[in-house]
Amino acid sequence: MPSSNPTTAYRAARDELLAVLDEDDVDRAEAARRAFRWPGLGDTFNWATDWFDVVARGNDRVALWIVDEDGGSRTTYAEMAARSDRLAVRLDRLGVRKGDHVLLMLGNQLELWETMLAVMKLGAVILPTSTMLDTADLQDRIDRGGVAHVVTNHGETPKFDGVTGAPSRIVVGGAADGWTTYPDDLGEPAPSDEVRPVVVTRTTDPCLVYFTSGTTSRPKMVVHTQASYPVGHLSTMHWLGLRPADVHLAISSPGWGKHAWSCFFAPWIAEATVFVYDTPRFDPAGLLAQLDQAGVDTFCAPPTAWRMLLQSDLGPKPRALREVVSAGEPLNPEVIARVQAAWGLTIRDGYGQTETTAIIGNVPGAPVTPGAMGRPLPGVSITLLDPLTGRPGDEGEVCLDLAERPTNLMAGYLGDPERTADAMRDGSFHTGDIASRDADGQLTFIGRTDDVFKSSDYKVSPFEVESALLQHAAVAESAVVPAPDEARLNVVKAYVTLAAGWEPTADTARAVLEHARTALPAYARVRRVEFGSLPKTISGKIRRVELREREEAAARTGSPAEGEWRDEQFPELRSVGRRADDRRRSGEG
Repeated sequence: MPSSNPTTAYRAARDELLAVLDEDDVDRAEAARRAFRWPGLGDTFNWATDWFDVVARGNDRVALWIVDEDGGSRTTYAEMAARSDRLAVRLDRLGVRKGDHVLLMLGNQLELWETMLAVMKLGAVILPTSTMLDTADLQDRIDRGGVAHVVTNHGETPKFDGVTGAPSRIVVGGAADGWTTYPDDLGEPAPSDEVRPVVVTRTTDPCLVYFTSGTTSRPKMVVHTQASYPVGHLSTMHWLGLRPADVHLAISSPGWGKHAWSCFFAPWIAEATVFVYDTPRFDPAGLLAQLDQAGVDTFCAPPTAWRMLLQSDLGPKPRALREVVSAGEPLNPEVIARVQAAWGLTIRDGYGQTETTAIIGNVPGAPVTPGAMGRPLPGVSITLLDPLTGRPGDEGEVCLDLAERPTNLMAGYLGDPERTADAMRDGSFHTGDIASRDADGQLTFIGRTDDVFKSSDYKVSPFEVESALLQHAAVAESAVVPAPDEARLNVVKAYVTLAAGWEPTADTARAVLEHARTALPAYARVRRVEFGSLPKTISGKIRRVELREREEAAARTGSPAEGEWRDEQFPELRSVGRRADDRRRSGEG
């Protein structure tokens, strides 16, 4: 039943998950997770006023700690509540109203966090946006997103020259023609006559619109409500292993869903400190030093960042570090093993989408199967459906049962009822990701429905091949795609970014192909390799669709790509493959 006080219900659900972290018995902890139910909040809820302000008033704990080239700053919970109140007053005077769409394009700076809170307090809708976008991208977001207001830094304003729409524009860090200057007195005591307007938001009202990364098509616009993200991130808090007073650091760029996961909602749900190490370029040595100096308790980084950290010297475990996690793309077992050897901590993988919060994860205290993304998180029921027949099984598309619709699922895609209906067809939300489930209930990512391919009638998982390649010292990162082949339908091709000290030579190609022959079964064996950087979205995800299209084009012309090495160029590898197959058949490998 819904509670008459949504804050009380929310806190009870939060505390229930915190209590699980203190449970020493693994079986009892798992039973408690299964028993979790999303809080009943009633018809109205606003996370910024019904949760953040309630825990922030009179609270001198640091809410946001930023370290940057200028030294940085610390802002307490009480200060953040007061600053966002004053900003909400100013935004209201500028015409920001309930339901208005506000495009927010800021970096990791205080104004980002206080503006998100202020916009939420007014019942307006936040459209988080990456600073890496260009003018064409911004025009698309303003047009399709129905943007009424823009908030950005002074250095970004030229990108909006010539952009139509969004008549209300607010600039941070300086004056610009046609822009209203962001207030610089938010830290001062509010005048007695300055009162934030009271806005009532329904639990089902929109709160955020996120643009997906667009790995295969034009970015979708994902609508989250006052519940689906603000309440849904209870699951993310639990997966991260956050506790009150923790210092939490997450490597994530503003504008993408994961930033809200780990740098906004989950830490502040737990009443922890968001710690940000803001540098122009990723700095492994500096980051490792900050983990220790700041006493970071919980650390989340995407696989790419973990791989870059491993290419530097990890050194001893940072003094306070308790939990290490990864999300964004599947984490290879080799990375988990190397961090475990260096720090004695096991990286716990997790899974979710822009359309959800964290829905699958390896949780604190539970045994981790390297390479597996874990089990369904509290409040989430996962079904694996065969993409062709729709029947459930132990391998198939990761789907959420809409009969028990979890709170942490989006409302739909903005302005796209057809795509919404397709994603939620036949009583399930379809993620588009394929996974398998073992006898212990552990789920392992196989690939996107459009990434898994057939070779000689065998299904090939790009993730499985990429994980094997990462075990070779030459491979810093790779992307595996099908290369059309008349005899086998497709053969496995790997695009490889080389680790420092390796050159794109025949000797390197031979070494990588030889490793693939010993580490993989014949049907999944890499038969072509090409070295270079990988195409990525601005959020850092590999665009395999671009590589697949390149291979299809090469097949049509009948000419190998320049710089491609094929296994037939190295006849000496045939005996290596036969020996590996013999060992595999005999049970030795």
